[in-house]
Amino acid sequence: MIPNNGGQRAERFRVYLETPRGRGVLPPSAAFGAAGGAACGDRLLFAVWLEDREGVQTVRAGFEAAGCGALTAAASAAVQLVEGRPFLEAAQTTAAEIDRELGGLSPAKAHAVELAEEGIHRALGAALTQVTLPREERRVVVGLSGGVDSAVAAVLLKEQGYRPVGVTFELWRDPENDPQRSCCSAQAVRSARRLARQLEIPHLTVDLRDRFRHAVVERWVEEHRTGLTPYPCLRCNGEVRFSALAAIADNLGAPWIATGHYARLVKKDGKELVARGMDPRKDQSYPLAALPEAVRSRLLLPLGGLKKGEVRGVAARLGLEVAGRPDSQDLCFLAGTTRERLLARLGGIEAKEGPIQDRQGKVLGRHRGFAGYTVGQRKGLGIGGKGPLFVLAVDPRQNAVVVGPREELLVRELPLVELHLYLPAVAIDGARIRSRGAVLPAQLEAREGGELLRFPQPVERTAPGQLACLYSGEVVAGWGIIAGERP
Repeated sequence: MIPNNGGQRAERFRVYLETPRGRGVLPPSAAFGAAGGAACGDRLLFAVWLEDREGVQTVRAGFEAAGCGALTAAASAAVQLVEGRPFLEAAQTTAAEIDRELGGLSPAKAHAVELAEEGIHRALGAALTQVTLPREERRVVVGLSGGVDSAVAAVLLKEQGYRPVGVTFELWRDPENDPQRSCCSAQAVRSARRLARQLEIPHLTVDLRDRFRHAVVERWVEEHRTGLTPYPCLRCNGEVRFSALAAIADNLGAPWIATGHYARLVKKDGKELVARGMDPRKDQSYPLAALPEAVRSRLLLPLGGLKKGEVRGVAARLGLEVAGRPDSQDLCFLAGTTRERLLARLGGIEAKEGPIQDRQGKVLGRHRGFAGYTVGQRKGLGIGGKGPLFVLAVDPRQNAVVVGPREELLVRELPLVELHLYLPAVAIDGARIRSRGAVLPAQLEAREGGELLRFPQPVERTAPGQLACLYSGEVVAGWGIIAGERP
């Protein structure tokens, strides 16, 4: 168990193992970070609380560990390193630093320092509600996802003289997920932490799983139950991630927050508004449509004027491990599973076979469960005919899927609900009704019972529940939810 790298190093390890500093010190007022688990057999609970020393909030720490002795020694060394340090200095503690403090562990025990690092950063993230740092004009809280875009955003901000603090949210953890393809998994959190080490910036891990499940996933399930096809990124960005970033920035004395989205911010009519990114293939103004003014006014989007290739070039130049990593899925909680499987597990929406029928009610085939279909879908229907058929509507009450030819999918108007406008309705001249669709010429008109999005040319109707992002030129002028045609 004792590393074989010299008597002095072995002695340091022995001291931390036999007289572990902070072991069993877990005051009820502390914030806690857990690491490890059943897979490796080692479990760590790291505790952090704050103490005011001459007007500076410094860190106190303790822990409890179960498993191998190396974990106890690593956690003890971690307590030694963070005790008495200012909060953001403690947030820069790395596994390499813990390993050096121990004198160097053998490769077989190297996971112990990784677990200690994880416990520290999770505990510091949980302690954020206790933090009140003085305002620092160049401090910026960066949403660090573990991917190339947010990493380069932090790099560019640092080069511009800002002082980034990386924050990674763990939003979802599910045994069926593929952690490589999800931007909010525990593995993504570890990747973001490695990037923060490389960028030499403080890093905090914040667990938002309960909030995300309630505000996004449970809502997604219930809307599917009624036959809608929701766009969960709208709720996640509008109600979870950015509001959490802003609250953390307040605690850390940071005037600014930032992400790696491909969008810009512009002034129009005295307001700070989201605008389309310069790379039309990567423009992400659509998922940012619901950001409130309080967020937009302090948001920095350093990738808005860049193309994806340029961003990967910056990452490659700096030797970042994520330079060639594929982009994650939009629906992070579906990575590695299917919509039908998750709806069945979380909402009890079992795949129950039912009729596929035309507008007149003629049965053309059988579907495998209405939740597996969405308006505009062509593939996977399993029915023949004189020409291609598309899903026109989903009727959960009758457990039916209504199909027809493409011309029946075309409309010149779409009703909207939950309308939010940042500019007057007369300023709207375009709309995007699909996350990867083009911005289409459109106008917003008032009507009895609600607003109507009208198009000069027929467009393919999208699913009820989807987002309509409204534009004035390149600027996001507002948004609404498509009510669409219901059976």
